[in-house]
Amino acid sequence: MMEGPFSTLDNPRLEFVMEVRLKFPRVQMIANTPWGGNRSAVYVESGTFEGPRLRGTAVPGSGGDYAYFRPDDVACFDARYMLEEEDGTLILLNNRGFLWGRKPDTMERLRDWAFRGGEPVEQQDYYLRGQPSFECPVGKHDWLTKHVFVGVGERRADGNVLRYYALT
Repeated sequence: MMEGPFSTLDNPRLEFVMEVRLKFPRVQMIANTPWGGNRSAVYVESGTFEGPRLRGTAVPGSGGDYAYFRPDDVACFDARYMLEEEDGTLILLNNRGFLWGRKPDTMERLRDWAFRGGEPVEQQDYYLRGQPSFECPVGKHDWLTKHVFVGVGERRADGNVLRYYALT
């Protein structure tokens, strides 16, 4: 159901699907895991999503992001939560990806901003990208289960904004 033109071997094309805005102010951390990094958990408190063919809200308490912070200070996120479309359809969003700093101090500045009231960090200073997949019932929105998606994100003090695109 994606609009044309479609991707070819020599010309991959992306189509905007939706923007998701999430708030997850509560954070928990398992420090010093046996693998050398830390595991964090942030829980979805509220959120919205909107695109050309989708609009609704994130279901509060339906999940969150369980990121693993590797010893090299790369965050490997693993997010799972429910979206509820305005028509009542439940959509499970499962998103994996990476957050890392383009400068040596960026990740520390992001932590200061998110957890200690520090100064905002410009989006160009970090890489926040995801590979979402979706589950939903057969019907109006099942096109979400038939495409490859990529996401580009921006960190906020109390959550994230992600824009998702379908590879057509």
